[in-house]
Amino acid sequence: MKLATFLLPGADAPLAGEVRGDTVVAFDDGTTVLDRLASGDRTPATGAEHPLADVRLLAPVPRPRAIFGIGLNYAAHARETGKELPEQPIVFMKLPSSAAAPGDDVPCPAVVRRLDYEGELAVVMGSRGEVAGYAVADDVSARDLQKRELQWTRAKGFDNSCPYGPWITTADEVDDPHRLALRTWVNGELRQDSSTSDLIFGIPAIVSFLGETCTLEPGDLILTGTPSGVGQALDPPQFLESGDVVRIEIEALGAIEHRIA
Repeated sequence: MKLATFLLPGADAPLAGEVRGDTVVAFDDGTTVLDRLASGDRTPATGAEHPLADVRLLAPVPRPRAIFGIGLNYAAHARETGKELPEQPIVFMKLPSSAAAPGDDVPCPAVVRRLDYEGELAVVMGSRGEVAGYAVADDVSARDLQKRELQWTRAKGFDNSCPYGPWITTADEVDDPHRLALRTWVNGELRQDSSTSDLIFGIPAIVSFLGETCTLEPGDLILTGTPSGVGQALDPPQFLESGDVVRIEIEALGAIEHRIA
């Protein structure tokens, strides 16, 4: 099941539903995506059908309680940065206000001069600490702030720095999340071309590591790390500028595309 939150043309209140091909079918009982994640209910939607092309997709869970990030978690990315492989997951946080719709513009904070993309597989939690599904995400990062500040809160957690979606694909539809192709384009140029098979710490290990100290709740996001090919590591480095368009696609999960404002 593909769980989506969306707006109809001219509407103010979002709806939730199930994406089927090129349509989205609304839940007619008023449940939200978060409700479905928490309950584990996979009963097919039976409400009104709408063409996907006619709706605006929002962040599936508009304001997640927590967004965990895992740094340096692809072997090739560690090599391109010249760093040793970590002995345990490197964890940072993005704020709930970091979450953004999959197609919304991402404003660059005025203080930032080196903005970078990070296409990532996002894990979405369900109840009892179980993985409920997966989505496509961009861990937009301010490399200049990240380099000069010991903590990454400002560099990683600024407003709208985590567009994700386009929907949540439930875990039962993904045979092996550790064997998914992941690609990122900037203005049509392929920058990242990798697979989740290059993850250093797999999803069970990450969830277990976080769960040692944090109660993971339905709707929490875990950004599992970015593959090689980030702008900072190119020769010469290529950072994002106003008007650039970033597209991230993950096999079986769909794609998100956003512009830098």
